[in-house]
Amino acid sequence: MLCLLDMSLTLSFGNYWSFRLRKGPRACISQENCSIGLGKRQEAKRQSEILEYDTVHNSIKTGSQKVKDYGLPPLVSALKASAEENAASFHFPGHNRGHAAPSSLRQLIGVRPFLHDLPELPELDNLFAPEGPILEAQKQAAKLFGASETWFLVGGSTCGVQTAIMATCLPGDTLILPRNSHMSAISAMILSGVLPKYIVPEYDHNWDIAGGISHLQVEKTIKELEMEGRKPAAVLVISPTYHGVCSNIGAIVELCHMHKIPIIVDEAHGAHFGFHQQLPISALAQGADLVIQSTHKVLCSLTQSSMLHMSGNLVDRERICWCLQMLQSSSPSYLLLASLDAARAHLSDSRDTVFNKAVELTLEAKHMINKIRGISVLYLPNFSNFSAIDPLRVTIGVWRLGLSGFEADDILCRDFKVVSELVGTRSITFAFNLGTKREHVLRLVSGLKYLSENFSASADTENRAVDILCSAPFNDISMNLSPREAFFAKKAKIGIEDSLGKICGELICPYPPGIPVLIPGEIITDGALNYLLRVKSQGAIISGAADHLLSSLLVCHD
Repeated sequence: MLCLLDMSLTLSFGNYWSFRLRKGPRACISQENCSIGLGKRQEAKRQSEILEYDTVHNSIKTGSQKVKDYGLPPLVSALKASAEENAASFHFPGHNRGHAAPSSLRQLIGVRPFLHDLPELPELDNLFAPEGPILEAQKQAAKLFGASETWFLVGGSTCGVQTAIMATCLPGDTLILPRNSHMSAISAMILSGVLPKYIVPEYDHNWDIAGGISHLQVEKTIKELEMEGRKPAAVLVISPTYHGVCSNIGAIVELCHMHKIPIIVDEAHGAHFGFHQQLPISALAQGADLVIQSTHKVLCSLTQSSMLHMSGNLVDRERICWCLQMLQSSSPSYLLLASLDAARAHLSDSRDTVFNKAVELTLEAKHMINKIRGISVLYLPNFSNFSAIDPLRVTIGVWRLGLSGFEADDILCRDFKVVSELVGTRSITFAFNLGTKREHVLRLVSGLKYLSENFSASADTENRAVDILCSAPFNDISMNLSPREAFFAKKAKIGIEDSLGKICGELICPYPPGIPVLIPGEIITDGALNYLLRVKSQGAIISGAADHLLSSLLVCHD
């Protein structure tokens, strides 16, 4: 049987562009032993019957017709249904549902990921104009996390931070932000022409770790700007930090909202906050306007997938949508999007108990580590001015063993196959999560006991550490050009010994402590150079420098 009936195309333009087949009779081709049913696909494309998720029956519908009940989250269910179609695919990607998957990768991960690596098919919805399963998935995420609206991100939290800054600030506006902000904040200022007003976070020299910022620091900075006749367009706060230190978001929110200033919280490391009584309160629960979370970090979505949440009415949602459409890929991965939906569902199923085991294992690990000679554990009293510290982030100090964090980490990785999250000059940070196993905790403790039994500090190693830590240059900052001006300025590479007093042309950030020592447009100081060279000699990784050996620097022409 062959039925071919006329179908016309409807195009629509506006804030978003899309195309759909206009409602009309369906085309179908069938044979006795081999049939291809195109009705479901054409039904999904019909303008009047957009895919709809039925929250009552947990199923996907096209109009009034139920497609299939999988008992799965909306976008996961839509992706499963689309992948199971016996489709003759004449669309991207080129591996064509795994038929042409590269053999080496297929041997590594199998063919199923390719089957579900699908493009923006009508039944899968459109990330930039969602009406079906993506919209429903984002709505369910917003409800779970306490947002008025949530957007899925396939460009990581980098994309979310950039969007938040560009949606709240105009070219020439001032953004208050901490010095230990993620590189994405700097790139957002370069893209938008926003001017920074930095706050130097609290810094613990003993640990060589930066903390958060306080509401008193924010208040002082707002007053300084007022004296200059300026008002900040937004305030960006990093909470928690990489090491889990949390700022008092509620106090900063109250202050900012008194001045009608939106507050952005980079909560990349805190998507799990609020889902256990021992976890800190989330930024959304404390009234933040825009919150960016890396769902892939402590929660269980795929790497590079994140969420942007909005609350309140200080931020224009349309500007957020425009920025996301500009900054995100026009070919988003549905595997990443579906993983966000799945992670949300996983958390929703047992929100009050899901982190019980992880928290218990972390407390058990800290109890055992505290008994090991020469090993210190980072606790909130180290940063007494702050409201909380993430219990799932375990940072241990090794300086009393005469080791740098890099040296200790090398031993743990090489001899015990213990892989850490973050390494510092004096510490190592381990991220506990829903997948942490007790046997791995015991292996970590065993490795730390080995370090304790085989190493001890000498007067020489202690003196060298103090000499390095006392040179932190974070209070000597002078900006000559804006980050955008410096980015587009003509540059020259000169020897590091000749760079003193010049305008830095690149972002130079040692890890640790994760605070940019030099940002494009700032004057290169003697303190900054000495600090960079010294921490590099301790094993710190220098990020952002064109010459990773630091024998030369890029500087802007006067």
